Amino acid sequence: MNPTLQTIHSRKSVRQYTGQPVERDILTTIMQAGMAAPCSRGQCCWSFIAVDDSAMIEKLNNGLPYAKMLETAKHAIIVLADLNLAHGGTEAPYWIQDCSATAENILLAAESLGLGACWTAAHPRPERVEFLKTTLELPDHIIPLCVIAIGHPKDAPKPKNKIDNSKIFWNKWGQK
Repeated sequence: MNPTLQTIHSRKSVRQYTGQPVERDILTTIMQAGMAAPCSRGQCCWSFIAVDDSAMIEKLNNGLPYAKMLETAKHAIIVLADLNLAHGGTEAPYWIQDCSATAENILLAAESLGLGACWTAAHPRPERVEFLKTTLELPDHIIPLCVIAIGHPKDAPKPKNKIDNSKIFWNKWGQK
């Protein structure tokens, strides 16, 4: 199979990690892969905070209800949107699409490097967004989309088979 398609079909949400460190240059490579994602009108509004500090990981782990895997992952990448740069600003949420594409590239890059990753949502939950804004000292115009746990997988989890050809139509809805 084509290596890109192999990575796409192998990607899974990893929730158990070894705790082994991931080097900053690898995390940088993963974030740079995120930067290769498309963005609305070329207005790339995303930014990232990479977290490898154990005290900050503990704060995130304790403050985010579905990010408990951070305890063993030991690393996180927070995908952020700068509403001052986003196409449509605060009026049209194109930033969500832009940052989602970026997050998917990050997940695929981690998979391709033999690392595990798991997307945990911040937006649209106001309490999670506010927690991250406070904890990470984000200015008002910076909005967190998600926190992605990154680390060395403890096991070799299998990807879910999500292929469902009944959801593919040709030329119009319902046409097979």
